[in-house]
Amino acid sequence: MSKLPNDFLWGGALAANQFEGGYDQGGKGLSVIDVMTAGAHGKAREITQDVEPDKYYPNHVGIDFYNRYKEDVKMFSDMGLKCLRTSIAWTRIFPKGDEVEPNEEGLQFYDDLFDELLKYKIQPVITLSHFEMPLHLAREYGGFRNRKVADFFAHFAETVFNRYKDKVKYWMTFNEINNQMDINNPIFLWTNSGVSLKEDDNKEEVLYQVAHNELIASAKAVKIGKEINPEFEIGAMISHVPIYPYSCNPNDIMEAEVASRMRFFFPDVHARGYYPGYATKMFEREGFDIGWQEGDDEILRDGKVDYIGFSYYMSTVVKHDNEASVEDNIVNGGLPNSVDNPYIKKSDWGWAIDPVGLRYILNALYNRYQIPLFIVENGFGAVDEFDENGFGAVDEFDENGQIHDDYRVDYLREHIKAAIDAVDKDGVDLMGYTPWGIIDIVSFTTGEMKKRYGLIHVDRDNEGNGSLERTKKDSFDWYRNVIESNGEEL
Repeated sequence: MSKLPNDFLWGGALAANQFEGGYDQGGKGLSVIDVMTAGAHGKAREITQDVEPDKYYPNHVGIDFYNRYKEDVKMFSDMGLKCLRTSIAWTRIFPKGDEVEPNEEGLQFYDDLFDELLKYKIQPVITLSHFEMPLHLAREYGGFRNRKVADFFAHFAETVFNRYKDKVKYWMTFNEINNQMDINNPIFLWTNSGVSLKEDDNKEEVLYQVAHNELIASAKAVKIGKEINPEFEIGAMISHVPIYPYSCNPNDIMEAEVASRMRFFFPDVHARGYYPGYATKMFEREGFDIGWQEGDDEILRDGKVDYIGFSYYMSTVVKHDNEASVEDNIVNGGLPNSVDNPYIKKSDWGWAIDPVGLRYILNALYNRYQIPLFIVENGFGAVDEFDENGFGAVDEFDENGQIHDDYRVDYLREHIKAAIDAVDKDGVDLMGYTPWGIIDIVSFTTGEMKKRYGLIHVDRDNEGNGSLERTKKDSFDWYRNVIESNGEEL
């Protein structure tokens, strides 16, 4: 007998901006990602004012899913997926973001895609905003600095909720909404919220003003969605990197407790419908004006989410008297006092490999909120060639054209085991598991193709060369067997 429920949502996760391509097809407008060039390990992606003809924008083509979706959906079906988590590109529906009437060609594309998924009994799990804000809203309105953008988002949500009310049951509002808590990395405020910081900005105050407008937008969308179809399941989506204390020194324990507020702030409001005491005290202490308006308490209360979706890739450790380098801050979750965890291994990219951390955070989130959870991102990134940085986990073709990625299977197996333990031993209500990058896609952080998460290889390199041919990896058949056995055979 399986330790997971029979309706467990085994699937895969993707984002429209990273795999669809077709950036100028079907009436689509430019998004904030469409003006981000390719970067590299140690080289940040450039955000240009507009599309410049002499620069390379990898997301413009992605892996050309827009023109190949039937082929890919068939492969997803062959893998046995029960669901596919992806996003609706906002600019396919409202190219500029502030229009009254939607773009019918964009709406029809998702009608066709959802019909294709449902033909194979694959449930769409749809994120409304996955780093795809219309560029026009960012440039002309200042992104989510501006309260008006919350209303534009609510209009977008209402439009797609109405259109797909009989095709999509599972929704999420904003992808990894809490990424932007790392205000020292400007890419996150730009991709999450369409916000560029100014020289005289109080960065932290701007962050919470933006956060408030997004939380209002999310709550409005949830309420609208429930009115359109009460059977909708509408969740939040956060990035969660659990924070461990370095030792049992009470100062380390308290340091981890305080630092963890960065992880819990957004889901605290999403799930509870009000601001937690630590946040209101901080606003008062710092003198922050977050743009609160009369009636906002009611909006937040009426727009609580049904479940928490989250990504989990790694854990981090803090020591109260440590000061980490800038590079370590990025690797270890953006914290100024992170240290290495001596008890666990790292990936070639410096990310902690910590399956037990997944069970730990499933317990922490479920005990905190008592609503269902959904692991909507988890995976192992590997390069497809050795390079100057010495990365060694490689997706390689053998003489028979097969790609061997046993390290990815090992990673996924141990994390699935941890998730099953959380359900079977701890009583966590877990809806599903969708590993990130079920097919190779453009990397969000660098815009490269060489850091691959997929269980399906795509022939495309960092410069945009390649046939785009799809090839199954060893992990494809392994995951199919996991799904068929509902997690019994790992």
